[in-house]
Amino acid sequence: MTDSTHPLPNDIPQVQMQGWGHYLRFSTDHKVIGVQYLFTTFLFFLMAGLLAMIIRAELLTPASNVVDRPFYNGLFTLHGTMMIFLWVIPSLVGLANYLVPLMIGADDMAFPRLNAIAFWILPPAGLLLVSSFFLPHGSAQAGWWSYPPISLQLPSGQPINGEVFWIVSLFLIGVSSIMGGVNFITTIVWMRAPGMTFFRLPIFVWTVLSAQLLQLFCLPALTGALILLFFDLALGTHFFDPLENGDPIIYQHLFWFYSHPAVYVMALPAFGIFSEIIPAFSRSPLFGYRSVALASFGIAVVSVTVWVHHMFASATPGWMRLLFMASSMLVAVFTGIKVFAWTATVWKSKLHLETPMLFALAGVVMFVFAGITGVMLAAVPFDLHVNNTYFVVGHFHYVVYNTITMAIFAAIYYWFPKITGHLYSEGWGKLHFWLTLVGANLAFFPMHPLGLQGMVRRISSYPPEYQSWNVVASLGGFLLGVSVLPFIANIIVSWMSGLPAPRNPWHATGLEWATTSPPPEKNFDETPVVRRPPYDYGDPKVTVTEGQNS
Repeated sequence: MTDSTHPLPNDIPQVQMQGWGHYLRFSTDHKVIGVQYLFTTFLFFLMAGLLAMIIRAELLTPASNVVDRPFYNGLFTLHGTMMIFLWVIPSLVGLANYLVPLMIGADDMAFPRLNAIAFWILPPAGLLLVSSFFLPHGSAQAGWWSYPPISLQLPSGQPINGEVFWIVSLFLIGVSSIMGGVNFITTIVWMRAPGMTFFRLPIFVWTVLSAQLLQLFCLPALTGALILLFFDLALGTHFFDPLENGDPIIYQHLFWFYSHPAVYVMALPAFGIFSEIIPAFSRSPLFGYRSVALASFGIAVVSVTVWVHHMFASATPGWMRLLFMASSMLVAVFTGIKVFAWTATVWKSKLHLETPMLFALAGVVMFVFAGITGVMLAAVPFDLHVNNTYFVVGHFHYVVYNTITMAIFAAIYYWFPKITGHLYSEGWGKLHFWLTLVGANLAFFPMHPLGLQGMVRRISSYPPEYQSWNVVASLGGFLLGVSVLPFIANIIVSWMSGLPAPRNPWHATGLEWATTSPPPEKNFDETPVVRRPPYDYGDPKVTVTEGQNS
């Protein structure tokens, strides 16, 4: 990116970026908290990625010859838990923290202190989760689901063990998420600028609202299940112990009642990111804005009815399998609306293929592939065939990494000038993109044929006929690890010494581009008044213009 490509406007003065120490203190400013979330979660992302590379090193050969099997199981559990609960979900919360008040014309979140407390719960909870790996009877014995009765095969009445620490850490993360859900919903409903009707909200705000409603409705089920499991482990109760008339299937229902909608808690904001970036780099309004907005709520509503999709092999009655097979497939209708809208937006438009757009387009394409395999897994006969195999792992990674993490990288590049006041290096950004694209597909596509051939998950040794695909996946995993290095270098160097960023380098719409880069403490000098429909590209320099009422 060059200064001549994005000339610095003279109409709004730029604000001097705060030093690094500004982000190491307790602050109630939503922008500071958003950056704190992103920085903290990225550290956990690096740790989880390192664990993944050790896992892929073990799977290079059929024999278990890098780490012993209990250690491998611990790596597998800790990697999955950290990636979901300490990277994907909280990093999206960080982006929403920074952007939502700016996008709706608010000065801050509705409850700034609650916002800060929700963040500061996360670092100690994360350290508690990591420490569970090193304690006796760690979470390695139960997996990231912590299914009983496997998770109950520990000495009863011993509160100091890895499984209990794992449960407590997830409980704290859940409390933080519930605090955030209350804050986001209140902010979006009650703190919109004058004229910012619901159908003038950016799609990213719609998706955050839908995701946080899911959090508040579904997360208490998982939190309650973890409390009961803690009682079984530490206090000697028998809620889930089948030997004492407990019911472990109830735990699975409670766990998946949240953990399947959690996929959409992650995916919905990613869809919102695509819906912001694709129109900006197409110089075209988002096609079917209202349909895309309502489809976000449609996904949220239907996703509450699909949790048994993960329990087809758990002695589920036939009628229940058919019911949840249909509801699982119904989600594809609402996601299809979004894919159609993105496709129609770029159709016959003049694309600007800067780094954010590359990540967004790649994320959409790989999401389509993930959606196809998702519909396959929703079919009971197919799901029973590949249950607990690497086909499920491959599908899941195409959703969580190849779609959602690609969206997070796209968002960081897209809003980096707004957050830092500096431009990043486009060359380094595109290098990061191509390394990520190639590495991600090499790492995760081979898991699908491996699963169809019958290779089960969570094993450190396997029959030799699976080795060729595993070698490809491991090489892709190593390349994926290397791909993060240009991203880190680009962000650090550009933040410290990058070219000054204009107010609106992408000629995008949205209130966040109407203020300085970075924004002042109160976001806007005066409360903005919105008088135009969203995604209006009539004049790229004007963010708030006259328009028809919604």
